[in-house]
Amino acid sequence: MPVALAAQTAELLDLARNRAPDARERLLESIIGLCNAASDIIDTDSVQGLLGSIFMQLVAEAERDIRARLSEKLSTASWAPPALINVLALDDIAVAAPVIANSPVLQDHDLIKVLVEATLDHQIAVARRGQITSTVVEAILAGDEPAVLTALAANDTAAVSDEGMARLVESSRRHAALRSPLARHPRLSSDLALRLYLWVGQSLRGSLTDRFRLEPGVIDAALAEAVRESHAMPGAGQTLVAMSWKDEVENERRLVGKLHDAGQLRPGFLLRMLRERKLNIFVLSLATLGGFQADHIRRAIDSDRPELLALACVAVGIDKSAFPDILEQVRAMNGGRPAGGAEGTRRAVGAFGPFDRDIAGMAFRQAVAIV
Repeated sequence: MPVALAAQTAELLDLARNRAPDARERLLESIIGLCNAASDIIDTDSVQGLLGSIFMQLVAEAERDIRARLSEKLSTASWAPPALINVLALDDIAVAAPVIANSPVLQDHDLIKVLVEATLDHQIAVARRGQITSTVVEAILAGDEPAVLTALAANDTAAVSDEGMARLVESSRRHAALRSPLARHPRLSSDLALRLYLWVGQSLRGSLTDRFRLEPGVIDAALAEAVRESHAMPGAGQTLVAMSWKDEVENERRLVGKLHDAGQLRPGFLLRMLRERKLNIFVLSLATLGGFQADHIRRAIDSDRPELLALACVAVGIDKSAFPDILEQVRAMNGGRPAGGAEGTRRAVGAFGPFDRDIAGMAFRQAVAIV
């Protein structure tokens, strides 16, 4: 063994025996240095598996500051173990940000997982990532989170389709923060600029007029049409507020369907929707995940039998320990329903008895049909 390599190996062994945080960090840096030097020969399944095991063990013992520095060092490494990069991407945002922004290891399904499972800050980081694909863009649009949409609108490198731009412009009707980045977006067409013109401020109107050479007569006609529509749509009696609400409901359905088709609709997403006070998405997700009718879930949460909601939760694999919090949050957003008080809560917790998921699902369908 060459003298230099022997000395390096001895140093790594000494660091591995040392449990001090600074020794852990030096060990991580030494391993990264070796991998960078030998990046052309470590891209095999066996070596990747070994590296992944080593890094995961070290990261599990590392403090957040060390994990953050590790994330920075690995953010551009193509040889980095995918399992490790995915763990770092779901860590605290201070740790996750560098790999979300730059790691070539993260694939579309990894980024969609971050959108589904992580915090709003993580989602914004995904929307800001350079060169995100149309698949990731569609997941962001389906999520319809204003801050994430705004980050996407400001990302000129994202693969936003014409239809996607139209959806962003439509969203800017309700979310003012989208308007400025959209007005500067290179993919904004003259037709969409005219639509955007209708609800932006005076300074942005001037910018759009100069950029697209909008004709005053065309603008006046569009404004008149918007005023007419805002009073009532012909034959429908629908105001723009009603139209926006219907758009939001459709976006929620689309989001849940996309996540389900991608295999990303999981119990953790339901809990996150409750924490973010998105009761309708919770209902749609619970129905989709359990193969139930959404109306039946709504009937259950509007009843005085919280055990019905408990059965639906059992059927999709939600743990008993999480249910009291679920019930409390649903009641807080649904006018105290499902009712039943403390006795109803006791019955509901009892529904998590020794039932498997299929039996709980059948019991829910039979019970809710007679409510």
